[in-house]
This record gives sequence, structure tokens and C-alpha cells, in this order.
Amino acid sequence: MTDAPHHETPTFGNPDLPPEGEVNTAGDPQSLRMPGPQNPVIESQFPNQIDAPATDVGTQAFFWSSFNISPRRVQRGGWARELTQHDFAISDEIAGVNMYLEAGGIRELHWHQTAEWAIMTRGRCRVTTLGRTGLPSVEDVEEGDLWFFPAGTPHSLQGLGPDGAEFVLAFDDGDQSESNTLLLSEWFAHTPPDVLAKNFGVAQEAFQDIPLHGLWIFPGDEPGPLEDDQAAAGVEWGSEAVIFRMSRTAPRFENSGGSIRIADSSNFASTTVAAALTVVNPGSMRELHWHPNADEWQYYLQGQGRMTVFNTGPHANTTDFRAGDVGVVRRNLGHYVENTGDEPLVYLETFRSSRYEEVSLANWLAHVPPALAAAHLNIPPEVLATFPRTTQGITPLRGQ
Repeated sequence: MTDAPHHETPTFGNPDLPPEGEVNTAGDPQSLRMPGPQNPVIESQFPNQIDAPATDVGTQAFFWSSFNISPRRVQRGGWARELTQHDFAISDEIAGVNMYLEAGGIRELHWHQTAEWAIMTRGRCRVTTLGRTGLPSVEDVEEGDLWFFPAGTPHSLQGLGPDGAEFVLAFDDGDQSESNTLLLSEWFAHTPPDVLAKNFGVAQEAFQDIPLHGLWIFPGDEPGPLEDDQAAAGVEWGSEAVIFRMSRTAPRFENSGGSIRIADSSNFASTTVAAALTVVNPGSMRELHWHPNADEWQYYLQGQGRMTVFNTGPHANTTDFRAGDVGVVRRNLGHYVENTGDEPLVYLETFRSSRYEEVSLANWLAHVPPALAAAHLNIPPEVLATFPRTTQGITPLRGQ
């Protein structure tokens, strides 16, 4: 005869009734059987979903996706893959694109109905734009650099040698897709020849060899010196700042556990997307916190980690992330990100907002009257007094 259910007493680290997690199946190994169809390769990528912490409870919208499972559109000159809200339901504020251009490869002249924010992840790229005041810009960017184009800003991208360019785009609308951009080639092809002739003041025959379909990405000759292109484009001093050298900025937070660099409207001309580039060293973690002003759209560049998201209910769910993965945390939901590997965990946090904001749990508790915090948590005031009294950003591995 089996014991009656729900007789257990909740304990620290095991707070729910009925108790959750594999740790609570001792003496009943049949509870863990998974006799149905399985994909061991996928399961191995998600140890915290197969064996969730006992503190996980309930369910919530799945906050993991990955460029690694996104279809890759390939043409001569490069490729792209995307994650929109159509693919990732929870991602309604940001859509993401991962793109590669070979050396000389061109992402054709185009513009969007949404703003475009980007980070270079590998290689070098030449970026051209025409700002709202009519001033052109031509710049070269490399790994760690950002750009921001307000909605409607015409631009092009071209990979540079020796290895081309790879980057991640973040659009400030979860529905934005690489398939709904406004392309120069398509507009020319769908404008009457006599209208083109009138607009540009040349004979219609000048346009008889234009492409009759969208180019999107295509191979090209690698451009020459930057200064030559700037002169040819008529670049003048005072052009709108569209480039930000994030890798050259001082971290907002830094300690032995890692660092966080911030790019928002306080230091960059990005009006609708704020970002943080986060490095978490092995054994350390991004501290318990939340963001009050926007959802957090994450892109994992290196390493591996796990994140737990805490929601009302209560609901708390943990999943695992690796390079190429994307996560979303709704605004105001508590979370942490822990490095579970043996190399630095590097990931990007982006927000549909002009500014970066966060609330640190430790910082909040340190600024509540000690007796009040002690009454909530049954933690002695003298222990509460040892909590960090500022936002750390990264919690170092104890002993570092």
C-alpha cells in the first residue's frame, strides 16, 4: 500500500506541495520512466528541463528559442536566418536576424518600416546610410561595434576581407522579417519606365538592364579604402552618429565574476533599442533582478548557462542556453543567468526602450529597513546587513 499523497512537509529548496522535481521521487523510480519516443541529442541540450530544480513550479510561455533551429536562407554572397514572433510567440517586442556576408558580399540598398539595431559578432563590414537630415554616412565596423538606423533610414551592408561579416540585427517590432524589407531593386522594377526617366532626368533606355527581381544578398567586389568611399558619397562632418564602438567603452558593472557594458540613449544615438553586453565567468551568475521598462531579448554568443524565470502564480521555470540561442524575459519578471560551463558565458541583452533599467533584488533588500526585511524572510538583521548594498550586475563565484 502506498503512502497517502500530499503528507510531506515543505523544506528549504523544496517548497511545494505536492513536491516537484526528480529529487522527490526517491523510492519510486518508476516515476522517472520515459518509455515513449525520444530524441537524446535534444534532451542532452536541456538538462534543467529533463531534471528541473525542485524549486521550479508550474508552467509559463516557453522563453527559449534558437537561431540554430531557424531555416537559413542562402544566396550567393551570404545568408540569413531569423526569429520573429511568428516563430517565437513570446517575442513580440523584438525580432532578430543572424546574417553573414562574404568578403565583398552585399546586403542590397534597402530600408525598413521599423528601426534596426545591430551588433557585429565576427569580421568587418562597411555600412552606408542616408540620415533624416540628408547627410550620408559611410563607416567600417568590426566585432563588438553597434549600429542603429531609425525606421525609414536607407542603408546597405557589405562584407570586408578577409573573412566577411557576421552580425545580429534586432528590430523594434516582433513581426519584422527579412522578407518584408523595402528593396531598391524591387522598387525600380515596379515603377513605370517613363516615371523612372522623369524622376532621374535620363532616357528610359538607361534602365533597360535593371534587375527585375529583388537582389537581397549578392556577391560583389570588395570595396576600396574607406576614405575613397566616404569622399565619393559626399560624407561631411556632422553626419548623424549611427555607429557605436561598444567594445571600447568602460563596463557599467565589473568584478571578478564578469562585466556588463551598456549602450542606450545616454551614450549612443539609439532611441528605441537599449542593450547590455554581459560576460559571466565560470561559476558566477547574473544576479537576481528584473527590468521594469521592457522585455529582455537575449542572444547567446559564447559558452553555456541556465536561466530561471520567476512569475506570478507562482511559476518558476529553468532552461538551458548555448551559443546561438535566444531567450526572452517579460518585463518585471525576476530572473538570473548562471554560467554552467568552463568558459566565459557571453550574451547580449536588448530592450525595446531608449534606456537601460534594472532592479537588483539584493540592492532592494539592502535599502529596506532591516527589521522589515527580517520579518519577511526570517533572516537575522545582522545577516541582512552583509547583503550587497549596490547593484552588482554579476555575482562572483564565492571566494573570488
